[in-house]
Amino acid sequence: MADAFGAPGPESGTNHYVGELCSLRINWERHAEFARYKLISDGPDVVPFQTSLLGQLPVDWLSNVQGEVIAAIELGIFRAALPDQLDAISELYFNGNSVIGSLVSDATAAAFTDFRISSNDKSKIVLYDLGMSPRQAGRVAQRLLEIETYRMMALLALPHAQALRPYLDNSERELVDLSARMASVSADDEPLLLDQLTELEATIQKRQAESHYRLGAAAAYYEIVERRIRELREQRISGFQTFREFVERRLEPAMSTCRAVSASSAQLSERIARSTALLSTRVEVARQDQNRALLASVARRAKLQLRLQRTVEGLSIAAITYYIVGLLSYGWKALDGAGFDINSDLLTGVSVPLVLLIVAVGVSRIRKWLTFKP
Repeated sequence: MADAFGAPGPESGTNHYVGELCSLRINWERHAEFARYKLISDGPDVVPFQTSLLGQLPVDWLSNVQGEVIAAIELGIFRAALPDQLDAISELYFNGNSVIGSLVSDATAAAFTDFRISSNDKSKIVLYDLGMSPRQAGRVAQRLLEIETYRMMALLALPHAQALRPYLDNSERELVDLSARMASVSADDEPLLLDQLTELEATIQKRQAESHYRLGAAAAYYEIVERRIRELREQRISGFQTFREFVERRLEPAMSTCRAVSASSAQLSERIARSTALLSTRVEVARQDQNRALLASVARRAKLQLRLQRTVEGLSIAAITYYIVGLLSYGWKALDGAGFDINSDLLTGVSVPLVLLIVAVGVSRIRKWLTFKP
């Protein structure tokens, strides 16, 4: 836009720009979720709501701006006294619609709007200057524009809350059903029930993550709307609904819905987490019982194996002793046959306990060596 008018543009990375482009003052601000373009003109030929300021910009400029239009507002400031018949304001500027209005800024101005989008896709705000300074007029106009802007930004959360509400109701019924089954479910079916609870909790967490930012932003935007209305310092005009009354009647119920859905989502998530923790504890206790029984079974098997091992060791000692004594008996008999004066049977009998002792000691040492070997 600045290039089209041959004016210096905003620096890269800046969040604010003010420029004089032909007969327009351009004020641009970048916020967290949106950008605000403010076109200001106070020339002698400017007639509020009749002179198109957008028409003075480059052709198709608005259609080429990235993003979507959230709020388009025309605000006209009239430096004149209020009409004798205030009902005429509705006919003059708002097509006979019901008008919201009040004295603002300690009765130095009067503001009127119908909070409707007119045929040119913009809403209108009429501001009568009854004695404001230029700076005061700028502040009041800014507050009125921000009330409408942040009201629309807050309402972006309402479709999310309305879409989330039926899902929370279905999840609530599913949780009630799962909780009822927890009271009578068998130990074998508890892992399956735990999987269902975990899946439900994961789905709730996903939905919360998708809507958390939008619902949280709505609360912040609504707080700004309330603050800007307080800063207006309204005084009632007989026969007109004030800005605060309109917001309390039209915006507060939507914000209450968003808060209720956000609270219900958090409470449901906490309840599912508690149920999951309870069932997880029951499953863990059951597993510990199974592990304890398995360890007891392993211990019994180990004892049986130890007894069997000792029995085998005893048989092995007896077998080894038998073969060694048999070999010795052949040696004694050979010596007896060779003419040595010995009693082979006596020596065989005497060698039995000695061989048995030596074999037993040897087997014991081998077992200890194998047991402590790294």
